[in-house]
Amino acid sequence: MSFKKILKIKSIRPTAFMLLFVVYLFTFRPGNASNKPVEPSNRTDTVRLLGGNDLKNWYTFIKDRGIDNDPNKVFSITTEGFLHITGEEWGCITTKEEFKDYKIILDYKWGNATYSPRKDKARDSGLLLHSTGKNGAYSGTWMYAFECNIIEGGTGDFIVVGDGTDNFSLTGRVAPEKQNNSYLHHPYGTLKTIHKGRINWVFRDPEWRDEKNFRGKYDVENNAGDWNRLECWVKGDEIKVFLNGKTVNHALRVAPNKGRIQIQSEGAEIFFRKIDLIPIYNNEYL
Repeated sequence: MSFKKILKIKSIRPTAFMLLFVVYLFTFRPGNASNKPVEPSNRTDTVRLLGGNDLKNWYTFIKDRGIDNDPNKVFSITTEGFLHITGEEWGCITTKEEFKDYKIILDYKWGNATYSPRKDKARDSGLLLHSTGKNGAYSGTWMYAFECNIIEGGTGDFIVVGDGTDNFSLTGRVAPEKQNNSYLHHPYGTLKTIHKGRINWVFRDPEWRDEKNFRGKYDVENNAGDWNRLECWVKGDEIKVFLNGKTVNHALRVAPNKGRIQIQSEGAEIFFRKIDLIPIYNNEYL
């Protein structure tokens, strides 16, 4: 039975619904016979946003401290060349330049440390795309943007970090029913436009709990301490999200469709060993 037929059925047995989502999750992945993912090492036009022993491509912004005022070294480069975010204070690193039409590839892993008020909560961070406007405009901490969430059990969720107006909008295909008051991505679902709130990744556990080390039944993210690869393919007004080679979310008609990139500090220690950006040209397709 196809996903399109599923949408016409008012009542679906949960086991059948879950089984079909498993098929989708573990079948659709970045690249196919005509569009295979390209490793950054094979592209001479790759922008290496992480490299060397400094954050020359970024500036820091910490809540109640402002730009490039980081006395506690929330953001630093390790001796191995990794970006280390302690999570001790709320803030972000932000690219000095704006970008559009690209693939961004991040390798990350969770550290052990967590901090109040999220000390016992799910480890949390985030990749903010198309960031525009004033630093700290949202909650005194981030520029307005579209978040690809990085959180235990919810990596790949889309969150509109905007001003709640038509200035920031995201459209996605969603399942017939909400999941805990949030939309859930469905590859053949009904189109839904949001100006605030979220569209969760395709297989987010309905029993998700905001607790440290949470693992959903069909989570794609590896265990804390192991490396993960997160990719966002951004072209025009689309964003596709892949986690460890699996398709987890897809946004359409995203506006605005360009801006800076932010990476959050949000109460949990996290490391990044790769942050590469590959331009997507007019003759390339997602």
